[in-house]
Amino acid sequence: MSNQFATASARINSVVEGIVAALMLALVLDVWLGVVDRYYFHWQLPWPEVLARYLMIWAALLAVSSGIARRDHIGLTAFVMMLPKNVRRFCLIVMDVLALALFVYVAWFGISFTQSGAPRQAMIFGASLAPFYAAIPVAAALSAIQLILVLFRDLGTQIDDPPFLTEVEDAS
Repeated sequence: MSNQFATASARINSVVEGIVAALMLALVLDVWLGVVDRYYFHWQLPWPEVLARYLMIWAALLAVSSGIARRDHIGLTAFVMMLPKNVRRFCLIVMDVLALALFVYVAWFGISFTQSGAPRQAMIFGASLAPFYAAIPVAAALSAIQLILVLFRDLGTQIDDPPFLTEVEDAS
C-alpha cells in the first residue's frame, strides 16, 4: 500500500516540477526581456516586471508541494530524535496532520481570496487578478494532497528511513 502512495506522490510531483521548470524558464525570459528593454531598446514595456512577480509567486508556491513530496523542507529533529521510536512516530504523524490542517485551511480561504481578485485588474493588459491570486489555493491544495500521500507513505518513519537515504549512501 505504501508503494501506491509513493507512486502517486512521485507522479504528481513530476508534473508539478515540470510546471515549475516552465514557470522559471518564463520568468528568466521575462526578466531578460525587461533588462534588454530597459538598457538597449528603450521600449518602456510596462508589464515585464509585473509578470515576473506573478510568475515567481506561482513557481515558489507550487514548489512547496514538491518539497513536501521529497520531504526536503527544513525540520528540527534534535528533540524528536531523543524520543523513543513509537513516540517519535506518533509526534511526526501529528505534525503532518497539523500541517495538513493548515494547508486545507489556506486552500479553503484562498478560494474566496481568489474570487475577491476577480473584479480587480492587474497592470498586465488589464487582466483580472484572479488567475494570479489562484496560486494560493491551488498550491495549498496540491500541498495538502502531497501531504496526505507522504503521510500514508511514511507513517512517521521519515526520520528513521528517509526516502533520500540511498541517494546519500550512493554518493559517498
